[in-house]
Amino acid sequence: MTRTEMILRIGKEYHTSNIEGGEYSYVQEAGSKANLEKALGHSFSHFKLDIRFEFNDIVVLIETKQSFVKNDESQLAEYVEEELALHNGKKIIAILANTNNDEIKVWKTAVDDEHVLNNETVLDKMEHYIKLFDTNKQNDREKVLKNTYDLNELLHKMDIDERLRSQFVGTTLLYLKNLVEKFGAKKIDEELKKALDTHWSVMDGKQLRAAIESTLDSLLDGSDNKAKKIELLQKNVLNDQKVKKLTITHWIKILDTILMDIYQYIDTNSSEGQDILNLFFIAFNKYTGKADKNQAFTPDHITEFMCRLTDVDRSKRVLDITCGSGSFLVQAMVKELADCYRDKTEDETKSLQEIVKKEHIYGIEVEEKAYGLSTTNMLIHGDGNSNIKFGSCFECKNFIKEANPDIVLMNPPYNAKPIGIPEKYKKNWGKAKDGKEDPTKGLVFIHYLSDVIAEINKELEKNDKPRKEVKLAVLLPVSTAIGTSSIIEAEKIQMLKSNTLEAVFTLPNEIFYPGASASACCMLFTLGKPHKKADNTVNETFFGYCKDDGFKKKKNLGRIEQFDENNNSKWKTIEEEWLHLFNNKKAVDGKSSTAIVDGKSEWLCEAYMKTDYSSLSEADFQQTLNNYLAYLMKEGKIYES
Repeated sequence: MTRTEMILRIGKEYHTSNIEGGEYSYVQEAGSKANLEKALGHSFSHFKLDIRFEFNDIVVLIETKQSFVKNDESQLAEYVEEELALHNGKKIIAILANTNNDEIKVWKTAVDDEHVLNNETVLDKMEHYIKLFDTNKQNDREKVLKNTYDLNELLHKMDIDERLRSQFVGTTLLYLKNLVEKFGAKKIDEELKKALDTHWSVMDGKQLRAAIESTLDSLLDGSDNKAKKIELLQKNVLNDQKVKKLTITHWIKILDTILMDIYQYIDTNSSEGQDILNLFFIAFNKYTGKADKNQAFTPDHITEFMCRLTDVDRSKRVLDITCGSGSFLVQAMVKELADCYRDKTEDETKSLQEIVKKEHIYGIEVEEKAYGLSTTNMLIHGDGNSNIKFGSCFECKNFIKEANPDIVLMNPPYNAKPIGIPEKYKKNWGKAKDGKEDPTKGLVFIHYLSDVIAEINKELEKNDKPRKEVKLAVLLPVSTAIGTSSIIEAEKIQMLKSNTLEAVFTLPNEIFYPGASASACCMLFTLGKPHKKADNTVNETFFGYCKDDGFKKKKNLGRIEQFDENNNSKWKTIEEEWLHLFNNKKAVDGKSSTAIVDGKSEWLCEAYMKTDYSSLSEADFQQTLNNYLAYLMKEGKIYES
């Protein structure tokens, strides 16, 4: 990028030069070399800055090079020092920029490793750099998580049912966000709190509930199935007897707490803020309102892992045909919105983010409360279109085709009632088709999805277009991987006719605690790509033994993330290892393996992995003996005396 292009990009009206050629001389500004040395308190080597911009108290300094190197940072740092010496109090953005390409490096306030802005990879408008100093909202993950616990305690004291809290908090936050915008507030502080309290004090509980409903009504304008979403909001939240008992004093206490203790510390316009918002909502999302406790809530770190496993980015269309509360979809959207910043200006980022929100995230949910929750969840993250379909996925084939997914993320029900599953998938179920639970333990949902993708590919081929391959990451019970029944084995065989099993990760025990107790694994498929290639060869499948995710189970709190002595997340280190082993198809004793498998094979790492004997201790040996002894006693083969 040339110097002229840089000036036009940031804004010619902000360009300040004081010598010929458009440069800025700090000697000229000081009046003499001696004056500049006096202001600095020492001698200097450089004083002619290539490009300088100024707006009020904010200054952008750019030093151009054909191709900058590390040593050039000291020259830029010298200009920053001179700027501060002559213009005390200025807020500074310092930039090294190449003229032979678009590469830049940006610092805020000072040119050192602590102040480098790694996410700033594209030269942007002056307005963008002004916003970098906007202190109205600062993301504070620690405060939000701590205050979320306190908010939960407050709702408990006000007798708001635990299963209701997630959507209650979600809809209340949406109302509050909308109201703050209407007030035109520049920052969240005591002054705004007093103004809002005055606004609410003339209302009663009924009027405030009506205000929340009105806000949701406007946010859902243009949304598919808007009437149903409003109906569920009324039914599941606003008309709940305990919510209707809340006085205006109670409401003000709740709203003030969310405003000052939560919303104040989340910048929803930043990728980090979106991530914190997700963590906040998840804290109230352990229960999705499903009566069946075997419907498992997917832990946030596992949804994030599955997004990374499938390479979710801003170019992908993501679908979940059994979306529940929307945890997979929100995680995918947060990932895509963050990726919109990559190598893009602020305006380009906003345009990409609008496309993501409107066209990239799709879900289907059959259970009413979970459907209402997923809608609220998406709205909180700015998805006003909310492409969540209410109904059975088996009746939404056209919706799936219209979604045209590149990636599917899902955790299907493991015990769905057979009555809701199409007859064509139950032909070989025998008596099980009239039973209480799906004998495939969720595999039938994958079978159905595979059929829809096959139909899409048939239509593409008919129109002389290339076939579509879809990445699918799905959580299923370990029993489906083992193949403990003829029905499950038949499903596995069927799956591999049109799809490739890329990987299976054995997950930690009680991964869904405190909800369902099922042991689960994560399977990764490529739908639309047969497991056996045209030349009859089969690629090896990767198997990961991922029993330790760095979380520990704690009573009444669920599974809690653990940190090392340097306060680094153990999970983050473990996640990187899982992905590294998978991406490089590495077989490591005690951790992973690879094998050629078919539908009759066992799809678990334990069947192929070699034991890492170097890690075994005497305690491990004793524990194994204890477990075997307990098993013998349970089976009645030995008796305690």
